[in-house]
Amino acid sequence: MDKWIYSFNEGRADDKALLGGKGANLAEMTHLGLPVPEGFTITTQSCLRYLETPSFFESILKKEILKAITTLESQTNKFFMGNESSLLLVSVRSGAKISMPGMMDTILNLGLNDLRVQTLADTTNANFAYNCYRRLLQMFADVVYGIPKEEFDRCLVKTEKQLNKTVNNFSKEEHQTLIQQYKEVYQEHYQNFPQNPKEQLHAAIKAVFKSWNNPRAKVYRELNHIPHNLGTAVNVQSMVFGNSDQNSGTGVVFTRNPATGEHHLFGEFLINAQGEDVVAGIRTPEPIDALKRILPQAYDNFCNYAKILEQHYKDMQDIEFTIEKEKLYILQTRTGKRTAKASLKIALDLVDEKMISKEEALLRVSPSAINQLIHPVFEESALKSAHCLTQGLPASPGAATGEIVFTAERAKELHALGKKVILVRQETSPEDIEGMVVSQAIVTSHGGMTSHAAVVARGMGTCCVVGCGELSINEYDKTIVCANTILKEGDIISVDGTSGKLYTDSISTTMIDNNDELQLFLSWADEIAQLSVRANAETIQDLKTAIQFGAKGIGLARTEHMFFGEKRILEMRRLILSNDEAETNSALKKLLAFQEEDFYQMFQTIQNKAMIVRLLDPPMHEFLPKNKSEIKQLAEKLQISAETLTQKIASLQETNPMLGHRGCRLGITQPEIYKMQVEAIFNSAIQLVKEGMVIKPEIMIPLIAEKSELLLIKAFLCQHIDSIFKKHHMQPFPYEIGTMIELPRACFIADQLAKEADFFSFGTNDLTQMTYGFSRDDIGKFIQHYKDKEIMSFDPFQTIDQTGVGELMKIAISKAHQVNPNLPIGVCGEVGGDPASIPFFQNIGITYVSCSPYRVPAARLAVAQATIS
Repeated sequence: MDKWIYSFNEGRADDKALLGGKGANLAEMTHLGLPVPEGFTITTQSCLRYLETPSFFESILKKEILKAITTLESQTNKFFMGNESSLLLVSVRSGAKISMPGMMDTILNLGLNDLRVQTLADTTNANFAYNCYRRLLQMFADVVYGIPKEEFDRCLVKTEKQLNKTVNNFSKEEHQTLIQQYKEVYQEHYQNFPQNPKEQLHAAIKAVFKSWNNPRAKVYRELNHIPHNLGTAVNVQSMVFGNSDQNSGTGVVFTRNPATGEHHLFGEFLINAQGEDVVAGIRTPEPIDALKRILPQAYDNFCNYAKILEQHYKDMQDIEFTIEKEKLYILQTRTGKRTAKASLKIALDLVDEKMISKEEALLRVSPSAINQLIHPVFEESALKSAHCLTQGLPASPGAATGEIVFTAERAKELHALGKKVILVRQETSPEDIEGMVVSQAIVTSHGGMTSHAAVVARGMGTCCVVGCGELSINEYDKTIVCANTILKEGDIISVDGTSGKLYTDSISTTMIDNNDELQLFLSWADEIAQLSVRANAETIQDLKTAIQFGAKGIGLARTEHMFFGEKRILEMRRLILSNDEAETNSALKKLLAFQEEDFYQMFQTIQNKAMIVRLLDPPMHEFLPKNKSEIKQLAEKLQISAETLTQKIASLQETNPMLGHRGCRLGITQPEIYKMQVEAIFNSAIQLVKEGMVIKPEIMIPLIAEKSELLLIKAFLCQHIDSIFKKHHMQPFPYEIGTMIELPRACFIADQLAKEADFFSFGTNDLTQMTYGFSRDDIGKFIQHYKDKEIMSFDPFQTIDQTGVGELMKIAISKAHQVNPNLPIGVCGEVGGDPASIPFFQNIGITYVSCSPYRVPAARLAVAQATIS
């Protein structure tokens, strides 16, 4: 018989798939003996069953819920139904297997109605009771009926102005008047608030189930690569009240600083408040250290529980707590979201504290966090002359400049136009997620370090500053007033998420040097990794960056990128358009000089590291001008008529250039080009060998589809290389000639190619194009439609298609290794640096991956994680 509901004392921490992260941790804390309010968890499977078959709720789940409520009444000695003096009120919260903070829904104080609120007022006080009821009405309307929270906020603000007092000072009659206004909001939306607590509970649970598929939850899952088929559990927990009196409160605390990783409690609390007040950013909370002065016993108890939880989970914890009349309750713990900087420091510190191993530490830091560590900060010299507008709380580090926008919708609009935006709000809410995703930075005037904006921004790695109290933000007029400065939508500001400062200037950025902590961490990764990481690079700056970031060599140096300088492109065009042998030879001679200079500097830069040079790959027309003015200028330089040149260019255009006269086909029809490139490579290498360096050139022939293509090109290249050694009176040194596997046919004849090639390198960009029939340049026009219609769940040019392209790769590797078990095989396409693809590459026998220089550090971690996993 299926079990749909678990009491907190029935589950454990490893039941996250069934109970969700929140439910599993509540169960674990209950077993640890921590003061957790009693409750039960409705499983993720219940959610999925209900979403698939709504009648399941009425036929099966409703009875189970009532049984669980009866048990909870016995545990608490309180009553959920009726009007006894001991009222059982509950919270209803979502909780998926993977934490999705703020993305789904919560309802507090459930079980109150018109009659029971009066009983609560009689046993406590009217202010407390009616504040709880008011919150319930607003949350229930929002979660269950989709009535905007702002409509209730307007009622509250209007009533407070009319009475010239805050809601905490209302009389019982004034509270009742406000409650009536809230009910009228319901009626305006043709709804009524159910007075029966059982009806409230059933409606709330259904709504939380449905929230799994709300737009902001879907966006968050896509952003964080969370599967859509997990479902959410629902946690029903007896309420404890942080808004009971001045000896009550609520807070959110991290056991270490989530921004820096420093080992001390970091968080905030509010006296006489409920949990939503802290994360909503409506009131400015106090730092957790202040609790020691206000409620010392509760503070000491919390410090003890925080230590227990961190040592038990062996990681930094994010803990929610409530104090009811000086008694502390722990409501939730979870692995704390943290910045990239904190992620690295905490992992290193936990190893140093002997809480985890190096292998565990490597699994604790995501490759995306490594990417964040090597991104820009503001230049110090530029900051000195910049005008500082104000300073808030540094919620998430980074540096960003962009245009001010006040709504998520406007952020998306301008982002679609290619503009960089800064989202500025009084406070953010989960509905803002799509605008937050596309913003360079997020700024709020309200809220603290655990507000919605702060937590979500840190999780995304987005620069964020919160609590800028000096900013007067008018989201309707789209203006910001700060001191004597007025800013409007479209104005430029710069945001420093590390210092919390805002600037009215556009400030240039610079890169952070690789710090010692990152280098130590990645050295651990290198010790463990089976795959090596190379870089795709050919400019001197990119080569230096790749080596600085720890690349073991160069997996792809694209020679076509070397011909686009002003002087070089002219000679390349002269070569392409030449009509006689003399002109061809003249252009080749000049290009040879350019290439010799290139390769000399490239080999000199990488020293003794390997470098694969790919011979010319694109079709020749890509080097030719396209508009009339450029054609006219070129015609003048070549001393021919523009009309003749136009005709010549037109004759070289191809119907489908991706499938046309490119790659090795150029080497076969115009072998002098490949010979020129090889001569430049070996002239440079020989010179450096004479200077004392050890050089082993690796030459890659692109787009091979036939063994005979490889044989032909390899034969004339080897012959030419032999002649170069003789010309230099040089004893030949080792070199390799390999091929790029980028055509499906090449995968099927890989055993034949392996007999002739010294190495393989998968060009996954072209292999994906040829397999799918998708153009990588045009897939953006339809891939989102494919995702929305669930035809595809990812872009195959960003993450390897294991079932199609991946199968071709497996066939090629299997065939190649039958001929040469030690054949080096790399991946140099875009997916070479994709952490999600790297475990697959390791499993199928890839030797190394190659990626852009700035992806190298993340790839070094990803290959280590693939080995550990």
